[in-house]
Amino acid sequence: MNAFSALQQYQTVNNQAQAAAADPHRLIQMLMEGGLTRLAQARGAMEREQTALKGELIGKAIGIVGGLRQGLDLENGGEIAVNLDRLYDYMTRRLMEANVQNDPAILEEVSSLLREVKSGWDAIAA
Repeated sequence: MNAFSALQQYQTVNNQAQAAAADPHRLIQMLMEGGLTRLAQARGAMEREQTALKGELIGKAIGIVGGLRQGLDLENGGEIAVNLDRLYDYMTRRLMEANVQNDPAILEEVSSLLREVKSGWDAIAA
């Protein structure tokens, strides 16, 4: 096992331990942080022309946005939940476009949107 694989396994175990101990508010923060990380990594892979890795990382970002979307309570969340649902749908479609078009500007657009949502979420008292 090389050092990079060992580090990845350590990070996975560490993240799983943090998630197990986290409250629901923190779990959403962790999802958003993970999404932003995957988007940054995908941008790097795109710049290095690592097509397979780029696709994998964008796929993971799409999965994270999907998880955020699934966590919405559309019945009780009112207008905010409906608007977030639409925004997450838009982000997903844009990420698919970024992958097909190999466009880092789209990744930056989605990152910016996710950072904005995260800043609002972070402002909520746990």
